[in-house]
Amino acid sequence: MKKTLLFFLFSLITIWGNTQTYYVYVAAESEDEVALISFDGKDAHLEQRIPVGYIPKEIEGPHGIAVDMDGKHWYLSMAHGNPYGYLYKYSTSTNELVGKTTLGLFPATMQQSKITGMIYIVNFNLHGDMVPSTVSVVDPKEMIELKRIETGVMPHGSRISPNGRWHYSLAMMSGELFEIDALRMDLNRTLNLDLKAGFITEEELAKIKEEESKHEGHEGHENMYHSTVKPTWVIPHPSLRKAYVAGNGCDEIFEIDLEKWDISRRFETGKGPYNVEVSPNGKYMVSTYKSEGYTGIWNLETGKELVRIPNTRKVCHGITITPDSKYAFVSVEGIGGEPGTVDIISLERLEKVDFVEIGKQAGGIAFWKMEDK
Repeated sequence: MKKTLLFFLFSLITIWGNTQTYYVYVAAESEDEVALISFDGKDAHLEQRIPVGYIPKEIEGPHGIAVDMDGKHWYLSMAHGNPYGYLYKYSTSTNELVGKTTLGLFPATMQQSKITGMIYIVNFNLHGDMVPSTVSVVDPKEMIELKRIETGVMPHGSRISPNGRWHYSLAMMSGELFEIDALRMDLNRTLNLDLKAGFITEEELAKIKEEESKHEGHEGHENMYHSTVKPTWVIPHPSLRKAYVAGNGCDEIFEIDLEKWDISRRFETGKGPYNVEVSPNGKYMVSTYKSEGYTGIWNLETGKELVRIPNTRKVCHGITITPDSKYAFVSVEGIGGEPGTVDIISLERLEKVDFVEIGKQAGGIAFWKMEDK
């Protein structure tokens, strides 16, 4: 009884003691719409629905979203184009379009480097041949694509190291982790996750590469290699030289030692881990299990899953965590004609505290700011 009362009092203090209002942007991919969400520590609100795109009769597929370092603009990758996708730039003060540039095929996730100021966006190439695709480097002031850096087949996840020097992304189908030098705008290292995880031998991989080389440059050739890991997301640790990779195909999360460039720990997860984030204080790892409709919260120090929380709807997608490490915002796509949702999870109480409905197929999600009440 005493413990229950203390927990109740702690919960009240946590709610009443919150002096911040948090704001996030969330893309609704099947609605051509972006939602601005606020959360005051108790209730979530849909502040604005922002129409995006320029072709009225076609769903253009807003996918990845990011807010720049000064909080004055947000950026949106539009997956569908003719034939290429686009990067749109919006003002956070008006939520109106202020710039646009062409990217590669099916552009997805992005992030900005704090030392170069450039935005790095993976071109997922969902509908093309299974050949290596690219990472676009964009100058956000001029809205000009500076370079496309070739990586692997179906690139996904685009995250920058805390110091802004290194860009990390994955290739879903070729099962690779890539490190790009943000200053040189060139590929630095590649790690084959299937090989390091023991799903394939060096001999088997060599034979596959040999077979691929015979068909290189042949139109219509499909890559012979289909990853077992099927990695979908990578997030560097906020203070340690480590990164965490979601193995969507093998139901594991891999901790990568960036000094040794090798797998240092493996976490057995729920089915289909899709997106992974680490809290800014380095204490928690949060992952969506897309195939189950749950979000898992892990203690990174012990490597133990603390709780597995059912999402409001099925097919959970992206995560963003507040700078004070108190809350995780999770986008949930929904199924069919269901509206998308954003679930808010307290990392202190380890439970879902609220949710808000937005447009269909909620996907890309980005933190904007927190303000004093």
